Amino acid sequence: MIPAAKISEIPNFGKKVVPVSGQEILFINIKGTFFAVENECPHQGSPLSAAIVKDGYISCPRHGYRFSLTDGTCSDHPEFTLKTYPVELRGDDILIDLG
Repeated sequence: MIPAAKISEIPNFGKKVVPVSGQEILFINIKGTFFAVENECPHQGSPLSAAIVKDGYISCPRHGYRFSLTDGTCSDHPEFTLKTYPVELRGDDILIDLG
């Protein structure tokens, strides 16, 4: 696990793109539960920083593909999976495992 961002940088119901080890990672805060996903839709590479987050899913702004924040699956298009990353909170730090 490596430090990637500060909890205070990502507001409740907010998102933030953070470069981590040469990758763009999108951090999402939902009521103090943090998620980390790749910032590119696996369908056509659209940035997910403009995506809508609702009910545990992130929806691509280009075509509306919905990906689970916990495991990256897309039930409507199972051939596409969004990369998700484990996160851990320590103090004000958000740590990520890029695996």
